[in-house]
Order: sequence, then C-alpha cells, then structure tokens
Amino acid sequence: MTVIRRNVKLRRTRRMGKALWFAAVFLAALLMLPSGCYAADTSAGPGPAVTILWSPEIRSAAKAPETERNTMTETEVDAMFYISEISDEIFARIKGRSYKDNCTVPLSELRYLHLLHKDIDGVVHEGEMICSAKIAEDVLAIFRELYDAGYPIEKVRLVDEYDADDERSMADNNCSSFNFRTVSYTTKLSNHALGLAVDINPLYNPYIKTLNGKPHVEPANAVPYTDRAADFPYKLTEGDLCYRLFTEHGFTWGGHWQSCKDYQHFEKVTD
Repeated sequence: MTVIRRNVKLRRTRRMGKALWFAAVFLAALLMLPSGCYAADTSAGPGPAVTILWSPEIRSAAKAPETERNTMTETEVDAMFYISEISDEIFARIKGRSYKDNCTVPLSELRYLHLLHKDIDGVVHEGEMICSAKIAEDVLAIFRELYDAGYPIEKVRLVDEYDADDERSMADNNCSSFNFRTVSYTTKLSNHALGLAVDINPLYNPYIKTLNGKPHVEPANAVPYTDRAADFPYKLTEGDLCYRLFTEHGFTWGGHWQSCKDYQHFEKVTD
C-alpha cells in the first residue's frame, strides 16, 4: 500500500522519553524496510507533489499502544495522520458495501485517510475515512487542526463497519464521507457518493426536512438534538472551530440550506 504524508502544520511539544522509544522502534523497523520506500511520488492525484515517507511495516511499528496515545510525541502523532491510495486490503473492506457493485467512481479517485481525534473527555482515538482525492488533503488538514485544538469528535470509522447503512452510522454518531448512495427520498446521487461530503458528529447534528407537513429527522434517534438553541455535547454551530475550518477550506455547510437543514454536513464543489 502506498502511504502518502501531507504537509500539515504541527504543534511543537515533545516528550524525551517517548521520543527515545519511537526512535528505537523506527531503527528496528528500518531494518525491515524494502528498498525504494523513500521515492518521490507525483501520481497520487490532484494537488502538489507529495513524498512517500513510510513503508506499511514502519507505519505499523510506529503506532503507540492505545494506553499511551494521550502521551505521544509530536513525531508519533504526525505519523498517525496520513493519506493512502485504496489498497487491495482496504478495497476488500468496502467492496459491496460503500463501494457498491454499481459504483461509478473509479478507485483511483478515492483516498483512504488515517487520523487521530479526541472525544468529549479528551481521550485519543484512531480514525479512518475514505473520501475523494480532490478533498483528501483538505480533510486531513482539518482533522489535524481539530485534534490539536481538542475539538470533540466521537467516532471516525469507515461506514462499512455499519454495512454502509447511513442511518446506523449516524445513530452511532460516526463521522464519515464516501458512501455510494442517493440523497434521502430522491434518486439523485449524494455528494457522499463522490466522496465530496463529510458528516461530523451526525447524531447531535441531524438532518431535518419537512415531509407532508411533518418534520423528518435523520438519524431517527436525533430528535432531542433538533432544538438548536439547546446546549448539548458534540453540537456543531456556525462560527465554531469545525465550521470555520471547513468553510476556510472551501466547503459549504448544510446548516445554511433552505429546503432542509443538515447540520452535520459539509461538502465541496471541486469542478
């Protein structure tokens, strides 16, 4: 699997003990490194040239144990934020689920993102997301800034862990992007089908639409969070850090829509 590091600005806080641990792991893993893993790569998709920095073996060795994630050094944290093409292993996880048999999006136009995020209690978790190559660089940079700021994100898992069932994923407050599906109650492909949309903390930031004079809420268990004047965890509001970062990167917010409200949703038109 080709692993691609993006240039994301880092916070400069180091812990010497952990740095020495990481260095030891790095040197041990380096002995297993096949030749050519440091070659320049300019075929990863749109945007500036990038550089392959790590083999999968080193990437795996660099992962700190779960109990130590809250004390990782800058270098260790940086190693957790990366973009890759869709490998055979990843494709096996999404085939027939988010990447349905009738999917018209070439795999070459998608990217796998690995990242870290913090929940409402500040606990660090690993996250995975698949999105369009056109927005991958933006999305990874946004999640890195959210992580550095401690902005609460509960879950970032591939929607395939929910059998690509968007309702189940949202009900579990899972953030996601690519899923080859239509917009609710239409036959039109969603921007999620192209990997050009990202949903953030969807349980607490629901999709709300009036149908036949009655409000329809997705996910169904999000009704308590339709009152946007109320205060509750994981609430996304206009002007907060998540909103600012996405809009600064050229995304539009579903909370501004007139025909419905989709408070979890950010999308980017790239053509």
